[in-house]
Amino acid sequence: MGHRAPPFAVLALLLTAGLLTACQQGPGGSAPGDGTGAPSARQPTGYGSLFLARGECSTRGRTSFTEVACPSERAAARVLARHNGPRESGPRCPDATDFVLRVDALNRGTSEEQSAPEGYACMRNLQPPHPGDPGMGGGPLTVAGDCVATERRGLVKETACDGSGARAPEYRVTRTVRDRAACPPSTALYVRVGG
Repeated sequence: MGHRAPPFAVLALLLTAGLLTACQQGPGGSAPGDGTGAPSARQPTGYGSLFLARGECSTRGRTSFTEVACPSERAAARVLARHNGPRESGPRCPDATDFVLRVDALNRGTSEEQSAPEGYACMRNLQPPHPGDPGMGGGPLTVAGDCVATERRGLVKETACDGSGARAPEYRVTRTVRDRAACPPSTALYVRVGG
């Protein structure tokens, strides 16, 4: 006997002070790292003046990534955006981001061009799957088109909209807004999300 899909409801994700608000309605993978939720990159290869600058590519490893030329058969992901400083207080990654790579500071002592400050790179896989795409159930951001399910009281977690995830989808993001008042009156749930 099949299970009935839950009815659609509206959910808004509230963004304040650097957070975004997303309005969601009911529905029709993380990378390994250092415990912070972000894998790290440590070894520059000299393909650009800044390690993992926007538009450059990397390999895909379990605990570290290496910069490689994008046409290389080893290239697995491209940098959509690169920011210096901690992610918690930095700019939000683009919506198409599949995973965020923490970049350790590198001090070669010879010049600023050969060194790299601590930061993070917003990465997009060169080939599918793209967990950051709307409805796919993964990625570091909650964007319009994503679905979420209740993890526990007061906490929702992104899940695949097609029901293939560990939890059945309960709400779908319909849009992101900066202020809760911009969500439609039918909004059933408001959730704060970070960048």
